[in-house]
This record gives sequence, structure tokens and C-alpha cells, in this order.
Amino acid sequence: MQRNFVRLTVVFLFFSAAAFAQKPVIFSTSDKALGGYDPVGYFTEGKPVVGTDSLTWTWQGAHWHFASEKNKTAFQAEPERFAPQYGGYCAFGMSRGYKAPTQPDAWTIVDNKLYLNYNQKVRTEWNKDRPGYIQKADTNWVEAREKK
Repeated sequence: MQRNFVRLTVVFLFFSAAAFAQKPVIFSTSDKALGGYDPVGYFTEGKPVVGTDSLTWTWQGAHWHFASEKNKTAFQAEPERFAPQYGGYCAFGMSRGYKAPTQPDAWTIVDNKLYLNYNQKVRTEWNKDRPGYIQKADTNWVEAREKK
């Protein structure tokens, strides 16, 4: 029990440090939104799907990659429907008021919206009170969205 508390404390400290670093509106790695994963794939495949460099589209200043032309077309038609909440930053971190990176396998769809988390351990904590964390994150995102 104490070991889990120590681990969560370390994660929270990481999030706190991450809060002071400059962050763009959309979480990207290596110039790829979602680290190159296809945002539509979470909805159509029910899992993270790697996009390809030949199927990209720029939206909100980030380069989105897709696994198929069909997914790219769907995203282009309704990017707000498929893009992850909070710019792809950690939903749990945003409930605390800061932008933290995410892992593609730590995801959840709630009410047809994609939420990502820092890792699966953080997602487990976030799952304990999704509605409460979403409400807090929605409020915090209004201000954090434009903060760098």
C-alpha cells in the first residue's frame, strides 16, 4: 500500500514539474500529433493504430497521421469528433490543471470522446472518478489550453 502511494507521489511530482515546461496546444512527439497514432483508429479499431507518414493532415498546428485514407477523410470532415480531449494531454493531469504527456495505450472513450493518460497506472486512478476528473479537466482546459 505504501509502495503504491510512493509511486503515485512520484508520478504527481513529475506532473508538477511538467506543468512549468512550455507546451503547445496539441501534444506531439517527433512532430507527430499523438506520436503518430491514428486518432480515428481508437474509435474504429478499438485500439491504438499507428498512422503512416504518407497519410498526414495538419490541423491545429499539429501533423496528424492516419492508417487509412478512410480514417484521414473522416478526421478531415470532423476533427473535433476524433481528436483527443485536452489536445491529447493527460486527462488526469488536466484535472489537476497542467499538461502532461500521454502514452497511446492509456486511453478511454467516454461519451464518444477520446481521453488519453500519462500511462496505464494513471489511467487506473483516472478511472476511479471519470465524471469528476472530466468536469475538473474541462474547467482547467479553458485556461491551460493557451498556456505554454
